[in-house]
Parts: sequence; C-alpha cells; structure tokens
Amino acid sequence: QVQLVESGGGLVQPGGSLRLSCAASGIIFSIYNMGWYRQAPGKQRELVASITSTGTTNYADSVKGRFTISRDNAKNTLYLQMNSLEPEDTAVYYCNAAPRPRWGTWGQGTQVTVSS
Repeated sequence: QVQLVESGGGLVQPGGSLRLSCAASGIIFSIYNMGWYRQAPGKQRELVASITSTGTTNYADSVKGRFTISRDNAKNTLYLQMNSLEPEDTAVYYCNAAPRPRWGTWGQGTQVTVSS
C-alpha cells in the first residue's frame, strides 16, 4: 500500500522560509520521478517542482529561483526548500510522482500559509 506523508508546513511571514518533507512508503522510491504539487483555495492542483530519479530538477516559473527540490533515496524522502515566500504561495502542498501523479492516492498534504 502506497503512503505519502507530507510535513513541514506552517504560517510564515512574506520573505520567510520553510522546508517541506514527504516520506514515501510502499514503493521503490528511487526509481520514480517525483514532484511537489500545490492547491490553493478555489484553484486546481498544480505541479510546482519535480526531480527525476537521477536528480534532474524542473520548476514552475512562479517558484523558479526561490524553491529547491531534493530527494534522499536512502530515506525514501522528498524535500522542498522554499525561500522568499510570497502570499501567492499559500496552498496545501502534496507530493506524488511527476509529471503525472500515480498510485491512485494522495497524502493529507501540508498547509503553507504566507501572511503578515
């Protein structure tokens, strides 16, 4: 059974930083391209960052230069370092395979709120 457990969200002021983590189980994590998605209120879920099984990264224009995706295959964990956060980054963040989600499941997500 695939499980994706996101953590690390919270309330942060504009310009602040957060580091998200996603612990994966039930899959051979190292062979999958993975990504971070986010869904803001009233909007569709969007892919904001992805990393291939070999470490190549890609970012949405809206987060390029501010977010960094990484992975630790030994720990089956995906990370997202978010710097220079903006109110527009407020959303629930999820991890899954990329560029298209797999396994028919999502984690509970982690809420990121950027507000003064």
